[in-house]
Amino acid sequence: MTAASRTFVDARRWALVGAELTFDAVAGLDDAGYAAPSALPGWTRAHVAAHVAANAEALSNLVHWAATGEPTPMYASPEDRAAGIERGRALPAARLTAWLRRSADALEAGMDRLTDEQWRHEVVTAQGRTVPATELPWMRSREVCVHAVDLATDVSFADLPADFLAALCDDVTAKRAAAPGPAVTLRTATGSRWELPGTGESFQVTGDLPAITAYLTGRDADLRTADGSPAPALGAWL
Repeated sequence: MTAASRTFVDARRWALVGAELTFDAVAGLDDAGYAAPSALPGWTRAHVAAHVAANAEALSNLVHWAATGEPTPMYASPEDRAAGIERGRALPAARLTAWLRRSADALEAGMDRLTDEQWRHEVVTAQGRTVPATELPWMRSREVCVHAVDLATDVSFADLPADFLAALCDDVTAKRAAAPGPAVTLRTATGSRWELPGTGESFQVTGDLPAITAYLTGRDADLRTADGSPAPALGAWL
């Protein structure tokens, strides 16, 4: 699937799937469970959950912008964003889980209310990109799907929809192609292919779609090059 063929309907579906996977991942977590390490260095599961909840509220700000025309940034500042995550990760388990679901439900309800015309209105992301509101479901689907895995419970990239994984590989490859890094050609056994132009001779890497997605997004996928050495490390994606 190319970025051009990723549809608005796809993204809305993936956002719902990812949210449910996230809810499943935190179901039953107590304070000790949330305090356990996530798959992200230096972050507990509580950090990841608070980040996902805060993201829903931030995207709701952009939904408000699209609905009213009133500029409403995702976050007041990078410092405010970080402080919100710190406050959230310190919440008792039940309150953190409730915030995660409440913020997700409010975002979905807000998107449901947007008219066709409002979906076409432009908003500005936290990275300063000006995009139509129709990009918001894709932004949300990336957050909930990838971070459902990062919670390090029993959700893996193999649990995510295959069409989402292919679209995410397209998206990440396009972003990485514009930044310095190693040259890597990634292939699946079914013939899908992604290429990072990079510098130097291209590393040839073969794996299944979930593993390639994990690798491209900077997660540990234990992929190997054609000569058996580890696939080269990649820099930050977002």
